[in-house]
Amino acid sequence: MSEGPAARLQQLFEGHRLTPTQRRIAHCMVRQAADVPFLSSVELAELAGVSQPSVTRFAVALGFDGYPALRRHLREVAPAPADAVAETSYNEYQQAVRAEIENLQHLAGLLADPGPVENAGRLLAASRPLPVLGLRAASSQARGFAYFAAKVHPDVRLLDEGGTMLADRIDAALRAGASALLCFALPRHPREVVEALAYAQSAGLTVVTVADSAFAPVAKYSDLLIPAAVGTGLSFDTACAPMLLGRVLLEAMCDGLPDAQARLEEFDARAAARGLFVE
Repeated sequence: MSEGPAARLQQLFEGHRLTPTQRRIAHCMVRQAADVPFLSSVELAELAGVSQPSVTRFAVALGFDGYPALRRHLREVAPAPADAVAETSYNEYQQAVRAEIENLQHLAGLLADPGPVENAGRLLAASRPLPVLGLRAASSQARGFAYFAAKVHPDVRLLDEGGTMLADRIDAALRAGASALLCFALPRHPREVVEALAYAQSAGLTVVTVADSAFAPVAKYSDLLIPAAVGTGLSFDTACAPMLLGRVLLEAMCDGLPDAQARLEEFDARAAARGLFVE
């Protein structure tokens, strides 16, 4: 399986200590991976909402003499022109789907090393209760995970509403014995999510995060962050990869719950007795 431009950019940034401004540039480049090799430093600065000198310093932080050297490197590893020509034959809806396919391929590549997901599964399985946080755009991801997780985990607590009570609900989970918190964090990133993770981490919870990028604002307050890119080709972001990663984490959590299969079979028996589902 060949890697897409977004995956190659991620590899370029890994291992570098970047400032918040530089992380913002990196995140912008990943989101615009196909176009970045052809952008000037001024154009990239405008896209990322930073100054042009910040782009130059960013290139130097990556080990290049300046932005022109970084751009030359990106052009060398960019897709062949034939690929770009082929891409233009698809309409905007098809391009959005193909971009999501690339995101899923990138996720598949990351999962070649199952270690982080298996570690996350053990952390989530051991937390009683298990708070699951997701606000605004990420609320559906958190809700979907919590719905299925509740069938195998004895105490799942969905945190999908912000406000002053969010910290209270984190406190309640801590008092009940929680040891970890799972967060789904997608753009645009609400300030409340960053603040909630900072609070949860300072209170002693281990924070496991599914985010759109390793450079997302929540990274600073995540003990284990697993990235899954979102699609940006339509007016509203698409989140197929984060949703699938959530199901993968659910599977890993089930592996850490010895009675998960028994709970599923018990649910199926009750559902059949109540006639919950049509055949």
